[in-house]
Amino acid sequence: MQTTKGNRLHIGFFGKRNVGKSSIVNKIIGQDLSIVSDIKGTTTDVNEKSMELLPIGPVTLMDTAGFDDTGEIGTLRIEKTKKALNRTDVAIFILDNTGLTDYDLTFLGFLKEKKLPILTIVNKIDKGLIAESEIETIQKLSDALIKLSAAKDTNIVSTFKEALIRIIPEDFIKQPTILKDIIEKNETAVLVIPIDKEAPKGRLILPQVNTIRDLLDNNAISVVVKESELQNALENMKIPPKIVITDSQAFKQVNAIVPENIWLTSFSILFARLKGDLKTFIKGVQKLDNLRDKDKILILESCSHHPIEDDIGRVKIPNMITKYSGKNLIFKHKSGHDFPKDIQNYSLIIHCGACMTNRKEILNRIEIALENNVSITNYGIAIAKCLGILERAVEPFANSNQS
Repeated sequence: MQTTKGNRLHIGFFGKRNVGKSSIVNKIIGQDLSIVSDIKGTTTDVNEKSMELLPIGPVTLMDTAGFDDTGEIGTLRIEKTKKALNRTDVAIFILDNTGLTDYDLTFLGFLKEKKLPILTIVNKIDKGLIAESEIETIQKLSDALIKLSAAKDTNIVSTFKEALIRIIPEDFIKQPTILKDIIEKNETAVLVIPIDKEAPKGRLILPQVNTIRDLLDNNAISVVVKESELQNALENMKIPPKIVITDSQAFKQVNAIVPENIWLTSFSILFARLKGDLKTFIKGVQKLDNLRDKDKILILESCSHHPIEDDIGRVKIPNMITKYSGKNLIFKHKSGHDFPKDIQNYSLIIHCGACMTNRKEILNRIEIALENNVSITNYGIAIAKCLGILERAVEPFANSNQS
């Protein structure tokens, strides 16, 4: 099974125009992802390539536009580059033999503020070396530094990987688990998967697939049923399952079926824990008890999709919150990687399960929300709160070190 983008190490390549970012990226992936030219500003958008970078594993490389771009269009390109930082796990900072500039120092400082691991590459050393004093400055601002020539060197990939391994975040060496700390070997989890309008034809959605794979990897037993077959499945099991995991949309029906002595949660809550911060989301959902008329609620989705008639983010959750709060609320929707700049105008942000983005981006969004004193939660937790079963839905994680 191919690793999804959201579970990959995201590596961003940053630097001024024409320092060789695209040349280095092309050498690493072994193909021409980006156009290479001596003309400044050739890369105009964020180019992405997902690949296996052994022995590191699945990664997404992001080649960005130069942060010294000029003009009205250039300003928009720089904004795209900065937005790519929100989903960057490791920053590759590139400069060439012409040495440090104010642009470089400013952007390096910006990377440090983001608390990103920084690998600096001094490129074009075949054309000359930068001053030793500048090397010392770079070393103070970076976690690792290598010197190379994208045009001449033949061992760029191995040199790059060796340096990258030294600064990879611990999270990607010891990946957070979906259920390993909850379900032990030979224990059973029942997965409730409705086949409705939102279920892709002939396929399961990513959180469901990832959960099944996690259980298999941990030598646990998974039983997959529709909500209509759940009652029979439980009655036919000689040993009750340790946990039942349901699609959030079936929470109410499943809660009525599953006995209190069996843990119950949802895929969305599992991914709130995997991709975000469960405690922050639980705290954030309490805002539902203090909403006022005309309060704005932002519904955030990581991926773009065509909403269906009974869409969970655009229809079901707004209806549930309106009924729960009894208030006349204003709901706004945003999808994709762009994060609204006016979030201080919202009383609450409700994020999707984030199966299509990485943990870095979600944690970044949480941080921005908290900085602006805006409560933030996710789909599954909001649904459980509205149904009055939140305490039960998060009980499995009460004693987990990962939560």
